[in-house]
Amino acid sequence: MHPKLFFCECKTDEQLIKIFKTCIESGQNVLGTRASIMQYQALKVIFKDIQYNETAKILTFLQNDIEQVGEIALCTGGTGDIPVAEEAALTAEFYGSKVKRYYDVGIAGIHRLLDKIDDIKQANVIIAAAGMEGALAGIIAGLVDKPVIALPTSVGYGASFQGLSALLTMLNSCAEGITVVNIDNGYNAGYSAARINAMITSVTANRPRANGCYA
Repeated sequence: MHPKLFFCECKTDEQLIKIFKTCIESGQNVLGTRASIMQYQALKVIFKDIQYNETAKILTFLQNDIEQVGEIALCTGGTGDIPVAEEAALTAEFYGSKVKRYYDVGIAGIHRLLDKIDDIKQANVIIAAAGMEGALAGIIAGLVDKPVIALPTSVGYGASFQGLSALLTMLNSCAEGITVVNIDNGYNAGYSAARINAMITSVTANRPRANGCYA
C-alpha cells in the first residue's frame, strides 16, 4: 500500500481526523507535514499510535514496516536550519531511505565540513540545508560527485529576505549537480532525495560484477 502525505497547516482538526481515518482504514502509512502541537493533541485522542516530532512539525502513523535502504547525507549550515532539515530527514526515512545527519557544518567554520566530507561522500545523494547566504550547497557540490539537493531556509537577518537570498545563491551556483527546492520545503527535499537514493540503490544492487555475478 502506497503511503499517504498531507499538508496539515491549513486544515481544521475535523478535516485531518477524516483524512487520517480514511487512510488508516485502507491500511496506509500516513505522514502529515507542518502540523501544530494542537493538531497532534486532537488527533491523539482518536488515533492512539500517532507520533509527533515537534522539531520537524511532522505527524506519522505507521501500520506497515518501512525498509530503509541506501544512504542520504543531510547537512545543515547551522543549528537554526535543523527544523527544516528534520522535516527532510523524517520524510526521507518515511519513504524508505537511511539518513545520516551532519548538522552545523556551515562555511563560517569550514573545517567542520571538511572534517566530515569523507563520510558525506559515501552517501548516494546529499541534502544541503542553509539560510543566510546559502553557500553550503555550492561548496559541497564542488567537493563531491554525488547529486546535491539544495534546501534554502528562512534563517537569517533582514537582507536575507526570509530565505530569498539563500534561494538565489543556490539557484545561481556555478557548481554542477545541484537541484534546488523551495524555501523551507523540507518535505520536497526529503522526498526527492529518497527517490534518487532508491533508484541508485536499485541500480547498484543489480549491477553485474566483472565475473558475471551480481553485486
